[in-house]
Amino acid sequence: MIQIEVWSDIVCPWCYIGKRRLERALANHPGEVSVEWRSFQLDPSTPSGDPRTVGESLAARKGLSPSQVKGMFAHVTAIAAEEGLAYDFDRARTANTLDAHRLLHFAKANGRQGELKERLLRAYFTEGADVGDHTVLASLAAETGLDEVAAKQALTDGSYAEDVEADIAQAREYGISGVPFFVFNQRLGVSGAQPLEVFEQALAQSSLTVLRAPSGSSSSATASGECTDDSCAI
Repeated sequence: MIQIEVWSDIVCPWCYIGKRRLERALANHPGEVSVEWRSFQLDPSTPSGDPRTVGESLAARKGLSPSQVKGMFAHVTAIAAEEGLAYDFDRARTANTLDAHRLLHFAKANGRQGELKERLLRAYFTEGADVGDHTVLASLAAETGLDEVAAKQALTDGSYAEDVEADIAQAREYGISGVPFFVFNQRLGVSGAQPLEVFEQALAQSSLTVLRAPSGSSSSATASGECTDDSCAI
């Protein structure tokens, strides 16, 4: 059994791309594999109910011009399309993802974490859903087979906040500063939405020697925290 832990954020475009590439590698892997989705927030300071578009928010946070933001979005949208993903940044809404991560831990406790992760990503990047809104989140949970009332109650009462904090603390111990970040059997780390061949190599490792060590990983995200060619940094 290979255990894969993935640190990612719902609003990270490379995280969705990395998820698809990992899934393609898993489709050709004969062994048994489990995947667990770990919490990571690119910008925990994002206010709840932020009315700005994701483009406006990114431009303000990183000091980018509208043309720079447009170019970044066009680049990642084209790469996402190669993986069968339809990004629509004109519809994407700024959101604090803490509650979405709490809900993912609720889904894990109820055997639907993978399904909810996929649904949240599609809702954010394709449908323009507000993934910071409790009613929206509970409805998305229900679509994956979870109890909508129980999901909303978990969101309301603050459940699973400690689990989110624990994931982020573990990421800090590993030295993770950008996502997605994949850890195989707690020993082998792969940083970023790497090409399919990298994931296939990671799965094939019998000794699980480190390809990209969690500590001091060679993520291609820049020091300024922009999303680059395979990951997004804080």
